[in-house]
Amino acid sequence: MSEADGNRNSGRVTEAAVTARVFVVDGHPLFRAGVRQAVEDAADLEMAGEASTGEEAVEALRGGHVVADVVLMDLLLPDCSGIEATRAIVGEAPADPDAPRVLFVSGAAEDDAVVAALRAGARGYMVKGVQGEELVRGLRTVAQGGAVFSAAVADRLGRYFSAVHELPVRAAFPDLTDREREVLDLVARGLSNRRIARELVLSEKTVRNHVSRVFAKLRVADRVEAAVRARDAGLGT
Repeated sequence: MSEADGNRNSGRVTEAAVTARVFVVDGHPLFRAGVRQAVEDAADLEMAGEASTGEEAVEALRGGHVVADVVLMDLLLPDCSGIEATRAIVGEAPADPDAPRVLFVSGAAEDDAVVAALRAGARGYMVKGVQGEELVRGLRTVAQGGAVFSAAVADRLGRYFSAVHELPVRAAFPDLTDREREVLDLVARGLSNRRIARELVLSEKTVRNHVSRVFAKLRVADRVEAAVRARDAGLGT
């Protein structure tokens, strides 16, 4: 398994040695060569080894042949997904301080893929095509116990979890329009009609109309009842 050969010394790196040892798992030789060059150009990083398939990576890292601090993992590998390989590498002991930390770098950045990677134990997700300096910063961040995401991935994650958060609210108030839910949220926060108008850049008359429709749809008599219903569904927090 020549591609998985690497640093075979045991034990974690110390402050007196290099900061982090990097193991790259990717089916494309040119990409691995680019990562290798970026790592070798960084004074505080060194290559621990590389693999072209998930099986090679798991054998090297779980078998004790290679010690790595950070595993740079592609999502799509020739023999399996990076998700499966990540579970095999860190899934059994994700909180183990000696377990390698996985950072995904992939051309695919769909919501489901990113969330699955995080659930498998990954510490970050970057999109292929990032500059070498950005990749090196990501490796350092993950090696130090942090998490890192490309800007595009972070934006998608924000929208994804925002949508997930809104699902219970939509289910609780299916008859309300998006604007009426916004108004109800602000009512639950204790804002007056005038404040809501300023917040949403609407006229007070328009806000009064929205509030009246919300009360009618929820069958409540006043703002207190509406606020209680809203907070029970997760609004107004």
